Amino acid sequence: MLRRIIRIDEEKCDGCGLCASACHEGAIEMVEGKARLTREDYCDGLGDCLPACPTGAISFEEREAPAYDAQAVQAAQRAKQVPDLPCGCPGSQSRAIHRAPAAEAAPTAPAGSQLSQWPVQIKLAPLRAPYFEDADLLIAADCTAYAYGSFHQDFIRGRIVLIGCPKLDEGDYAEKLTQIIASNAIKSVTIVRMEVPCCGGIENAAKRAIQASGKFLPWQVVTLSTDGRILR
Repeated sequence: MLRRIIRIDEEKCDGCGLCASACHEGAIEMVEGKARLTREDYCDGLGDCLPACPTGAISFEEREAPAYDAQAVQAAQRAKQVPDLPCGCPGSQSRAIHRAPAAEAAPTAPAGSQLSQWPVQIKLAPLRAPYFEDADLLIAADCTAYAYGSFHQDFIRGRIVLIGCPKLDEGDYAEKLTQIIASNAIKSVTIVRMEVPCCGGIENAAKRAIQASGKFLPWQVVTLSTDGRILR
C-alpha cells in the first residue's frame, strides 16, 4: 500500500541510537553502527524518532510499504518485557549487598567493590526495592567503569547503581527509569557517560525520566573520555 513512512539517510546517521530508543514500536534497530528501519510494518508513520535525531538523518517519505501492524507490535513489546519479580533465574533476583565498613578492612587490602545491590542492569532492575529508598542513584553507561580506574571509589560508593548501553540494548530506558524514580524516595541522580555520541542516549533517557517523574531532584552529568579522564 502507498503510505507515509520514515526514511533514514545513513550518510547523515552518526550511530547515536537515539532514534531507536525513541521508536516505541521497535521498527528501528542499530545495524553495524547505523540506524536502520528493519521492520516497515512496525513503523506507524507518526515520527516519534524525528526529534530525537541530532543530525537530521530521518525524514518522511510516501511510498509503497506494508501496512502498520499494531497487533504484531504489541506482541513484540510483550515478548521483550522483563517481569519485575524475576522467576527461574537466580541471577536476576533483587537483593541488597551488605559490606563491612572500611575501618574493618585490612590496611594492606586492595580497594574492594562498593556495589551495594543487585541486579545493576536497567532492564533487570525492579521498579521498587528497599535499597531505592533515600538513595542517591547512579545511572551509568556500562563502558564507564572500564574507562575510569577509580569508578567504584569515586562513583559507586554510597550510591545505588543502574547501568545500560543504549546502542546495544533495544527499547527506551526512559519509561522504566521514570517508574523507578517516581515510585521510590530517590534523593539525587548522577549520570555518568562516555564522550562518544551514542552515550547521549542514556543521558537523554535519564533526563527525560527525571522530568517525567514530576520530582525536583538534584542531578549532574559526568562525561568521561575514552582514555579515562573526567571531561566535565
